[in-house]
Amino acid sequence: MSDVTEKGAVEGGGRRARGEGRGAAARRASRTGGGPGPSLPYIQRKIREYEVLDEEGLQLIERNADTVLEEIGIEFRDDAEALELWKAAGADVRGQRVHFPKGLCRELLKSAPSNFTWHARNPERNAHIGGKATVFAPVYGPPFVRDLEGNRRYATIEDFRNFVKLAYMAPSMHSSGGTVCEPVDVPVNKRHLDMVYSHIRYSDKPFMGSVTAPERAEDTIAMAKIVFGDDFVENNTVTLNLINANSPMVFDETMVGALKVYARHNQACVLSPFILSGAMSPVTVAGTLTQILAEVLAGASFTQLIRKGAPVLFGTFAASISMQSGAPTFGTPEPSLVSYGAAQLARRLGLPFRTGGSLCGSKVPDAQAAHESANTLNMTLLAGTNFVLHAAGWLEGGLVSSYEKFMIDQDQLGMMQKMAEGVDLSEDAQALDAIREVGPGSHYLGCAHTQANFQTAFYRSPLADNNSFEQWEIEGEKRIEQRANALARSWLEHYEAPYLDPAIDEALKEYIAKRKDSMPDAFT
Repeated sequence: MSDVTEKGAVEGGGRRARGEGRGAAARRASRTGGGPGPSLPYIQRKIREYEVLDEEGLQLIERNADTVLEEIGIEFRDDAEALELWKAAGADVRGQRVHFPKGLCRELLKSAPSNFTWHARNPERNAHIGGKATVFAPVYGPPFVRDLEGNRRYATIEDFRNFVKLAYMAPSMHSSGGTVCEPVDVPVNKRHLDMVYSHIRYSDKPFMGSVTAPERAEDTIAMAKIVFGDDFVENNTVTLNLINANSPMVFDETMVGALKVYARHNQACVLSPFILSGAMSPVTVAGTLTQILAEVLAGASFTQLIRKGAPVLFGTFAASISMQSGAPTFGTPEPSLVSYGAAQLARRLGLPFRTGGSLCGSKVPDAQAAHESANTLNMTLLAGTNFVLHAAGWLEGGLVSSYEKFMIDQDQLGMMQKMAEGVDLSEDAQALDAIREVGPGSHYLGCAHTQANFQTAFYRSPLADNNSFEQWEIEGEKRIEQRANALARSWLEHYEAPYLDPAIDEALKEYIAKRKDSMPDAFT
């Protein structure tokens, strides 16, 4: 199931996109971080986290979560092994509902790592998860796309490949993601094979695995082992995998099954309650945080029953609903407060944290999409989020992957990357020589310090138009959506796949063909 729709290991490195470094435009793109230039490394934040709860508030939420775990319990549905494991660990199992003695989940989580490396097939693209690191990944799960011709339609495998390519080329995107859209033109029981292959073939950044059935998780592991080798996969993390709780307070057979596969193979699980406050959780921030913490404690600690030391993330997807229509709403204050608080709770547990992205309810990349996404994305960075899903391309409450929105969002990610660097206090940045040179009443445009630093002094967007009205008019009065459309087309036109060992590629294709031949097509 996806959010909202709810449903050194390898030879060779990445090659630069064709045309990189050619001419002034490419140099500008490289400087701004906005064009298909070199990938930027994962963010290492130099700014403080913004916190909304004091110690008394945090302890209150933790006590309430312990009460929920002990008195109300969490259901692990239709999985006898999970129930037996909990019973053996000391939990009180009544039917499919598990009641947790105070402190049990926290004790189990002591073996979960607070930091780990998420390996890419190109080691230069490895990402760090935890601590002061932030990693951006694209939109996940939409069944529809809004294409470059302006049509809203069901997604195809070609769309999937295109979004993987764009994520590979986006400098401030640190992962190619997972289900960047749902390719409905491929049978349900086989599409995961094409999706995982696309991540491996068309990008060399870290990728996510399939979670829609345990056997599809097994296929992800098998394909990862073809790329990285058996021993490497068993001893390192090469996939992050989204495990949604069916809030309120249920883990179903599909999610538990996928979790068990990945945890057994030392692959990271992102335990994310799916929260639409007022529907899947209480309408209040404190009540929602209590439920989120209880669900994460239960699900995350279960990974340690499967394999002690398996990496796991404290995740949440938080939104609210319109109390008039019941529709999800985004970019509003309450979900931001939930995410800020959840980030604090994650740090107290010593677990990496996932939330946020560029979320909006708008149907097109308009002003509503912009302000809702900006509200969510700024909160995401300031909360101290380690893994950011839905960082680019999200539209229509997660039902649509948009090419134009992807390009606008990835530009914003470049700004977030710059923001996270904090304030440079080096001797050069103090600029005292410049202040002395210019003195009162002059200007800094021609001074030596400005000439030495102007190329990197400010983030420059490849999409925003800051020219005069007359210049904008002469150039066709283009809105940002039109400029984003043109940039997406240009990137896809100039895309060049990163190197993949032909022997590995052939082995992957053979595995996929064998697996597809072993089962009839299924579209449900």
